[in-house]
Amino acid sequence: MISQVRQGPERVPERRLALVHRVIVPDKEYPKEYAILVTDRRSVFIRQRKTRRSFVLRYEMRIGTALVTDVIPKTLDDFEQTSVESLMADDSNLTVPHEAVVSLAMRAEEHERRRHDFFLWLVMRRQGEVFQVYDFEMKYRLGPHQDATVKFYMVPLGVYFKPRRQTQSRETILREYAADALEIFQKVLPPDCIFVA
Repeated sequence: MISQVRQGPERVPERRLALVHRVIVPDKEYPKEYAILVTDRRSVFIRQRKTRRSFVLRYEMRIGTALVTDVIPKTLDDFEQTSVESLMADDSNLTVPHEAVVSLAMRAEEHERRRHDFFLWLVMRRQGEVFQVYDFEMKYRLGPHQDATVKFYMVPLGVYFKPRRQTQSRETILREYAADALEIFQKVLPPDCIFVA
């Protein structure tokens, strides 16, 4: 009789599925720019280097698009040689395991009229469009009795936005950018996750 050593289940390699090239996470001191690497197990918010001043990022969160157009967005290929583990180990990044996500809400943020936004309203009126900004709120569990929330604004870079602007309205471009991200998350988050859109 030949006895066989039982092999433990082989660990399936983590698959990288998509990259959301830019979101902005609000912060009292300085809004933070991230790219989101979405795998079949987790979403890793990868901190991007500072390219703008705080007031510029806050303004971009209000209008939904980048004011500076020379920044090239990251792609999945840019992270090919970087392990997910090393991204998770970097303290400047944020990792959210998909199994821990409780809910994901996508909202279209309404603009509040402010006196110092006169130029913004003038441009909106001239273009005949509303600068609709979309944000997501992801709630997830850190532990049995501890929850956390990350809010992020969908603000594409200029190189994404500009070519599409030739044939699409601002509202359509920003809605599609947010809808594409929502579709990615819907494919990977657990079945009991609550989606609000």
